[in-house]
Amino acid sequence: MMSQEQNDLITRVGPKDPCGKLMRMYWQPAALVDELDGPRPVRPVRLLGENLVLFRDAEGRYGLIDRHCPHRGADLAFGRLEQGGLRCSFHGWLFDANGQCVETPAEPVGSQLCKGIKQRSYPVVEKGGILWAYLGEGEPPAFPEIDAFMAPNTHTFAFKGHWACNWLQALEVGIDPSHASYLHRFFEDEDTSGAYGRQFRGASAGTDLPMTKILREYDRPIINVEHTEYGLRLITLRQLDAEHTHVRVTNQLFPHGFVIPMSTEMTITQWHVPIDDENCYWYAVFTSFTTPVDKKKMRAQRLELYELPDYISRKNRSNDYGFDPHEQATSTYTGMGADINVHDQWAVESMGAIQDRTKEHLGQSDKAIVQYRRLLRQEIEKVAAGEKPMLHLDAAHARSIQGPATMDGIGPTTGWELYWMEIDVKRRRGAPWTAPVPSEIAGKVRHLSAAE
Repeated sequence: MMSQEQNDLITRVGPKDPCGKLMRMYWQPAALVDELDGPRPVRPVRLLGENLVLFRDAEGRYGLIDRHCPHRGADLAFGRLEQGGLRCSFHGWLFDANGQCVETPAEPVGSQLCKGIKQRSYPVVEKGGILWAYLGEGEPPAFPEIDAFMAPNTHTFAFKGHWACNWLQALEVGIDPSHASYLHRFFEDEDTSGAYGRQFRGASAGTDLPMTKILREYDRPIINVEHTEYGLRLITLRQLDAEHTHVRVTNQLFPHGFVIPMSTEMTITQWHVPIDDENCYWYAVFTSFTTPVDKKKMRAQRLELYELPDYISRKNRSNDYGFDPHEQATSTYTGMGADINVHDQWAVESMGAIQDRTKEHLGQSDKAIVQYRRLLRQEIEKVAAGEKPMLHLDAAHARSIQGPATMDGIGPTTGWELYWMEIDVKRRRGAPWTAPVPSEIAGKVRHLSAAE
């Protein structure tokens, strides 16, 4: 358990909050690139408790500025895209992508008022189908060369979803390996051949066993947590028999991301981004190491659950997440359908808007959560002391963070330590795009050709 003060320290992200100052040291997902498609590329954005408006001008430049006009406070999200910028519909004040006011048409001819008016603006870049914003001060960090950013557009697909809870409890479900044996338990297994684009429905490497069967029948995993340059590596072991062990390698990507294997061909890199203290978006980039992704199919799968324009789940607290007692008794552990995002959403939203960690009791299976909270507090303290936190990279060190390596497969009970690395290297060597082998494993694995 922790004190209320400690819980506030690691959850609240306002501009004056210590954790908020940490979060502003990193690029943050602000919107999907797809959200600015269409005839009017303007979107309101709430990020880290700040109200902003995102737009793309006629030259293709992205602008992210304060949402309320500095004249009389009208909402610029309803502004007009005109003459290379965003014009307020109240009095016609015009702002460019850098937030500079370039016209105040209601003022007398020759007025110089606009020259001294500038909205707060933030840099925006496109990576992995996501528009990233930097809300901090000074020079933004360089992006690490992780797979989600290095793969070509043909081999990635980005999506997001809204959860009505604090970002930290949302992240923590992603670094909790033991919950999947219960929360995501299915009493019957599907044909893995039809699992494309579906989480936890495919088979592990080296077997035809579906993940659902492994998770259901082996529910007491051994969890190892390793500290890395980018955060934490989680190695989860489920011993099937004396000779075979299921190995799942996932990663926590500091500050609020994780990287997990979705299938033998695809990984998911996901960030839990604070909208404010009581709401967050998860942003996910699906990365294929084999064939180009079927974006149309994957988008259609997810739009079965999420409603545009705000990406809110159709199953939520208002309708009990689709809970069906008969289903719970016969087919799924939760009774909330087959989409694991719904299961996760129920789990984290049911804790309350901000989980009261003064009342929780952690066990051995929570070791990754314990380690992450320590890491988070450590990095908050570094920023408070004027130091740069981990993964705040300059251009010279951006390439040092690659991958990270992930794996889900059945290997030898003796020798799994090398087995999982070999599987990851083989996948990378066989990829149709240049998938870098992380230096942390490259030196530990003998040379493998793509054919091997």
